[in-house]
Amino acid sequence: MEIGSLLYALIPSWTSVSIYMIYLAYVAIASFILPAKVVPGRTLQDGTRLHYRCNGLLTLVSLIGLLGIASNMNLISLTLISNRGLEMLSTSFIFSSVVASALYIAGCNSRSQSTSLKPQFTGNFIIDWYMGVQLNPHFLGINLKFFFLRAGMMGWILINLSNLAKSVEIGSLTLSMILYQLFCLLHVVDFLYHEEKLTFYWDIIAERLGFMLIGGYLVWAAFITTIQGWWLLSNKVELSIPAAIAICTIYLIGAIGYRGANDQKHQFKMNPKEPIWGKPPKVIGGKLLASGYWGLARHYNYLADYLLSLSFSLVCGFSSPIPYIYPVFLIVFFVSRERRDEARCAEKYKEIWGEYCKVVPWRIVPYLY
Repeated sequence: MEIGSLLYALIPSWTSVSIYMIYLAYVAIASFILPAKVVPGRTLQDGTRLHYRCNGLLTLVSLIGLLGIASNMNLISLTLISNRGLEMLSTSFIFSSVVASALYIAGCNSRSQSTSLKPQFTGNFIIDWYMGVQLNPHFLGINLKFFFLRAGMMGWILINLSNLAKSVEIGSLTLSMILYQLFCLLHVVDFLYHEEKLTFYWDIIAERLGFMLIGGYLVWAAFITTIQGWWLLSNKVELSIPAAIAICTIYLIGAIGYRGANDQKHQFKMNPKEPIWGKPPKVIGGKLLASGYWGLARHYNYLADYLLSLSFSLVCGFSSPIPYIYPVFLIVFFVSRERRDEARCAEKYKEIWGEYCKVVPWRIVPYLY
């Protein structure tokens, strides 16, 4: 595609804007009207606790069901998103930028809040806009951080399903596409099924909401993670059975480690004395878990998540570096986040953190990093 044609294709149409806004509106409304499990989050600095309505999986299933009905009634084409991919990408980027700017302005107007909830500014507009200045901003009763995370994960599946429909339409469906679709679907379903545990994630408890997270949820989670599906639409990859088995093995190792590590952390927060892998948990300073996956590396969940992303790309073969943009980006992202998390924990736990690092010396990859 020529540069001129590419730039033209990136211009949002009213159709793409309407699709995007209707989607976000549905996710927001469904979070209020569909049955949900209400769970308390972590205690905030002022001693209060936010509560979250967890019904993400039901929201996704209901949305897919409605789209299926609309498609059967010829009210909508399942390939609509696939046909307007670049428009939807630019729409998402513009929307993320506008919301990040609005949150920055709102933060500037709320400097008079109590100390524990006061927005945090660095004095650098670019950094404050990118990182955000508010920890838990709300709009019309919606916790925006939780909402955008959920919307990004659901958007991932909707884009994939549209690309799947397109591949069937043009006759490019292969084992590679099927495995990619299955891997992503299982990951997102698992993510939403355990949605209540998100309240203990780094994103929710520590990161401020700016373009980094909004763009990460809506642009990165919903588009960069789907790059393999877009690539497979126009590039037919024939996987051998041994290769497919090897890739499935990598996916399973990642999936088991990802769910296991996050479950162990949540379990420890809920009941610090509950056994892990059949043994009493090893705890440093009464606060830091050094058992199970968290005894292998201080951020083993990042390694497991990376293996998942790698399996998404491996189904595309090795003829192009494009499908590997996602896992390469994750290396930079995880190392950056791990460094910030380490600095935060060192400040929070003081000498206990140093002791924990001696017991668990590996940051992400056991015996390597």
